[in-house]
Amino acid sequence: MLDQDIKQQLKQYLELLENDIVIKVSLGDDKFSLETKELVDEISSMSALISVEEASLDRTPSFSISRKDEVTGVTFAGVPLGHEFTSLIMALLQVSGRAPKIEASQVEQIKAIEGSYNFITYVSLSCHNCPDVVQALNVMSVLNPNITHTMVEGSAFKDEVESKNIMAVPSVYLNGEFMESGRMTLDDILAKIGSGPDTSSINEKDPFDILVVGGGPAGASAAIYAARKGIRTGIVADRFGGQVMDTLGIENFISTSYTEGPKLMASVEAHVNDYNVDIMKSLQATGLEKNELFEVALDNGATLKSKAVIISTGARWRNIGVPGEAEFKNKGVAYCPHCDGPLFEGKHVAVIGGGNSGVEAAIDLAGIVKHVTVLEFLPELKADAVLQERLHTLPNVDVVLNAQTTEITGDDTVNGISYIDRETNDHHHIELAGVFVQIGLVPNTDWLGDTVERNRMGEIVVDKHNQTSLKGVFAAGDCTDTPYKQIIVSMGSGATASLGAFDYLIRN
Repeated sequence: MLDQDIKQQLKQYLELLENDIVIKVSLGDDKFSLETKELVDEISSMSALISVEEASLDRTPSFSISRKDEVTGVTFAGVPLGHEFTSLIMALLQVSGRAPKIEASQVEQIKAIEGSYNFITYVSLSCHNCPDVVQALNVMSVLNPNITHTMVEGSAFKDEVESKNIMAVPSVYLNGEFMESGRMTLDDILAKIGSGPDTSSINEKDPFDILVVGGGPAGASAAIYAARKGIRTGIVADRFGGQVMDTLGIENFISTSYTEGPKLMASVEAHVNDYNVDIMKSLQATGLEKNELFEVALDNGATLKSKAVIISTGARWRNIGVPGEAEFKNKGVAYCPHCDGPLFEGKHVAVIGGGNSGVEAAIDLAGIVKHVTVLEFLPELKADAVLQERLHTLPNVDVVLNAQTTEITGDDTVNGISYIDRETNDHHHIELAGVFVQIGLVPNTDWLGDTVERNRMGEIVVDKHNQTSLKGVFAAGDCTDTPYKQIIVSMGSGATASLGAFDYLIRN
């Protein structure tokens, strides 16, 4: 089951166990049960603190991890390998008594939760977003006896996944009802169940010298540069990491030939935490005003004040804006091929967009699904030549140029896509099960209104110091009119904005 290198690493981790734990396992005679048994046996053989018991659990195959004589509420249904192997290791350590690496305030919030919360998360092992959700909910289950969490691996429970029409992962259910789909942090989950940041505690914060709105590469860079000046610095963000958290492979970040978005931003967040930066997560800015100080209104009703502001709210996936897109989001309309691709195994899907993102998505999906149709609005693909060459070698990929998507059709889930041939004006319809939208990004600047100048695409107009049209307000990264939306460019613009804001402060 596990190769020798992984076994050696796992053995080293298991030496950190602090108390006895019991793995209760429910098995059948199917392939997934045999794999589950093999995994559990290998794990238990590596530590005298782990014992295994047969049990009757809600799903077969599955296994729970508990302390002796105490049900912890952490269960894995299916085989947690791939990206979820780390979730398994962390659960073993935390159930044994090793403290999770979360903030003390988060521990207090979790322990204070009252009532019964039974979470189920449906995942695919190739999903790089899923472990964040699984690990957050496992931590909550370990810390609070009122909370349970079961990870369900989709390929092992296909009938269950299809009966719920789950077509995007991670998909989280709470007490039997659908709660949310997509990446969520621990702070996000706490906010959704009413245990998020307290409004009064935020309102009571002293004014910042520099407040950074947004926690992506630009925002993190800006915060580090500001904090190094010894001034009072804060970051407020919906989630730390921004759009990069949805990026799997990164091969053009100078200093490393390959990394992944979540890994990169985890290192960036650790770097920010080396400084005295007040990081406020799971909060979205809803407005900006200039009074005696700048005031940033938040979606929970609180307001933060600062002498200078740096806007680094990044961008989001661009919608195609046709009938059916919103109605079938997460029901066949998807934006992350790495996460949701395995749910369409053996099916026909479309990719809308012929740029690098679209062609890369088509290449990835071709190895999973039955057939991929790429729809490109222009007369030619826009992707790099090397990607196009690879695409054209794949036997199960068709490319349709001059295709204007007009509708995504379906009943409970997607069943087709309609488009017009822009050259002939002919109407076409393709029967398929999924549509992956890959047509670029749109800046997250709607909340600003007319406060600062924006161009026709919604990007914030900045000068060479990254200052906006409103003195004292700076902007950086993908939300600005700076060309070339790249991680390394965003980091540089964040540094420029921070230095510009510091210069503004000392002159005013």
